[in-house]
Amino acid sequence: MKSVSFFLLSLLLPIFLQAQSIKNSLRAPAYPLITLDPNMSAWSYSDELYESSPRHWSDKKLPLLGVLKVDNEYYRFLGTEEIELLSMLPNGEDKPWEAKYLTQDPVGDWTAISYDDQSWQQGKGAFGTFENEPHSKTNWTNAKIWVRRTFDLKEDLSNSSILLEFSHDDDAEIFINGIQVVKTGGTGKNKRVKLNDAVIKTLKPGKNVIAAYCFNGGANGFLDVGLLKERTDQALFPKTAKQISADVQPMQTHYVFQCGDVELKITFTAPLFLDDLALLSRPVNYLSYEISSSKPRTVELYLEASPNWALHLPTQASSSSTFQKNGITYLKTGSVAQKILERKGDHVRNDWGYFYMASDAKNIQAKVGSGEVQKLAFRTNIQVKGKAKGKFAIGYDDVFAIQYFGENLRPYWNKDGKSSIEQQFELAFKDYDLVMKKVTDFDRNFILQYQRYGKSYAELCALAYRQSIAAHKLVQAPNGDLLWLSKENDSNGSIGTVDITYPSAPLYLYYNPELAKAMMNFIFYYSESGKWKKPFPAHDIGTYPVANGQTYGGDMPVEEGGNMLILTYAIAKVEGNADYAAKHWSVLKTWADYLVEKGLDPENQLCTDDFAGHFAHNANLSIKAIMGIASFGYLAEMQGKKDLANTYLSKAKEMAKEWEKMANDGDHYRLTFDKPGTWSQKYNMVWDNLFDMQIFDPKIREKEIQYYLTKQNRYGLPLDSRETYTKTDWILWTASMAEDQATFEQYVNPVHQFMNETVNRVPMSDWVFTDKPERRGFKARSVVGAYFIKMLEEKIKSKN
Repeated sequence: MKSVSFFLLSLLLPIFLQAQSIKNSLRAPAYPLITLDPNMSAWSYSDELYESSPRHWSDKKLPLLGVLKVDNEYYRFLGTEEIELLSMLPNGEDKPWEAKYLTQDPVGDWTAISYDDQSWQQGKGAFGTFENEPHSKTNWTNAKIWVRRTFDLKEDLSNSSILLEFSHDDDAEIFINGIQVVKTGGTGKNKRVKLNDAVIKTLKPGKNVIAAYCFNGGANGFLDVGLLKERTDQALFPKTAKQISADVQPMQTHYVFQCGDVELKITFTAPLFLDDLALLSRPVNYLSYEISSSKPRTVELYLEASPNWALHLPTQASSSSTFQKNGITYLKTGSVAQKILERKGDHVRNDWGYFYMASDAKNIQAKVGSGEVQKLAFRTNIQVKGKAKGKFAIGYDDVFAIQYFGENLRPYWNKDGKSSIEQQFELAFKDYDLVMKKVTDFDRNFILQYQRYGKSYAELCALAYRQSIAAHKLVQAPNGDLLWLSKENDSNGSIGTVDITYPSAPLYLYYNPELAKAMMNFIFYYSESGKWKKPFPAHDIGTYPVANGQTYGGDMPVEEGGNMLILTYAIAKVEGNADYAAKHWSVLKTWADYLVEKGLDPENQLCTDDFAGHFAHNANLSIKAIMGIASFGYLAEMQGKKDLANTYLSKAKEMAKEWEKMANDGDHYRLTFDKPGTWSQKYNMVWDNLFDMQIFDPKIREKEIQYYLTKQNRYGLPLDSRETYTKTDWILWTASMAEDQATFEQYVNPVHQFMNETVNRVPMSDWVFTDKPERRGFKARSVVGAYFIKMLEEKIKSKN
């Protein structure tokens, strides 16, 4: 596979680094490097930047290699020298493959090379349910399938390193030349198993066979197999720089390295200003460097990226090139197939559009070719004198970003089709000095401001900032609405999920309420257009990046109704008017009336806290319903609808009194109304405190806050009495209901400690255990925007 690389050649001149932002002492679970959108982001999963290759949050590797040559010494500071994988037998996502198959029990040893499969049916892989498995080439809807993929080898692989790549839904058994290599349950996509010596010794020239069985326990079925070969080239840059520090700020991640007696500073910058939509949506990040030394040294800098950056799988065919335009040198790579907006789902990446690296430096060489050849060229290149500081730009042009109710939408930066990726890079280089000054000022002021609520709080929010933003895509709807669409990362891949919007919202309410509206516009449209006919909001509008209507399997009536009503009122409070609510008054009233009827004692239905199972009579969900009704009442009051306001506010207060009787369990309040001795975080009550709504007796919050302190573990407050795990977003909301700073920090500090000590090196998880430093699930989700609830409280109360 070809890679793309820059050689930046320079003679070092002494440089003195400018003062930077206040250092973040948090050892991040993963360090954000490139944060463009849900499918184009990269993180370092290790403490040292050179310990591992950057990864997408789905764990797919995005090889990016950086080496600094100082005189005749080479120091690797970024990434690792990845073993290249060559496709021996492409799987069905890359190219259909021929096979024999049966859907009823075969007779005899069907896994053997010599087995006679002439009576079996002929088909193409992959095999799966057409309706929900887009990469299926043969429709498989039965409970069981047996598949034989025979292939001829031209070379002896018995001394090679070979991997089986497979996908399965559900249980699978896979054999190579009669030897079992996989026996697994559940489901998996693009899993890899390195073959042992016994199997590899059978891979000789001539006929070979992969035999696979799969059981579909219900819903969708899928089976795909292929083989990969590892290249075993010797590492050319084994020596690493010495990392001095790593520091995550809201918009930047800083690294400092020692390369002999030369100091190298590398900074990854994403200028994500939420009040500047043109800059927010510009699909370009920076990688800048500064070098300093006590005496002149001749240096060269090498940066290499793999085509993986523009692919879902490294085995997909790609095309790479280099060109110059208006003083900028570009490296470009993308898939050959370019199937725009065809791939959807959770743990997937774009495999359409084009990935770019660019530089405006004069002393630059850009090359496309074998990574090994380019590395060798770097080791023998003629050096050129130049400056000891500069930058690269990294970007992505996805051409079309979202399919919205049947219409393909361009990304916001090119919403009218009149811009180009080259123009965006030109702007990025032209604005660089101004942007970097703004970013540095923002980062410095951020930590200073947030430290008012404790060092732990400031550092958590600094790490959460880019993660939440990068889980969204900005587009403009055909009717002109702004759409800030989330992807439900590492959960189910839904787009525009309302119960993801709800916790995420404080970040956007604080910095730009137009983006909070943009997280709701599509849900209003879905109902108001008649496409969604139920008397409560939809859960989502599709599976990212295809937003053609809800694809989630169940509704969350009380949950989503309360979410939308509360957030509409939150927008009104931030803006000081109810104009946004007035635009959507009819549907808001429909949702409020549903909550009046169904909200006090919720039926057995899905909600966002049902991790330990669905249950009825949920006390915290009831609070959300009551807050939703109260929000509608206050929105009516803001519009001068006094009678309507009195009706709904009176109803909310009446329900709150009833709630207190039903949930009271002595020194705390119950998880469900019907189960004494249980408890749960009542984080939905945060809005009563935040907006001074005066619906619930304040003593309820005070009692709960004190009780929770008796239930805390080393890494935080459990979600409820059923399990030891928690949701960190809800802990921050619970913490903000505390009346004093010391108590607030008692809840926040354990979350900080978890992130600092967790053994799971992935972008911040919001679903974690409180008694051990392990995540229960989830990562890289936008819900960490919830952490900004304390700053939103400050903003709201400063207006009053």
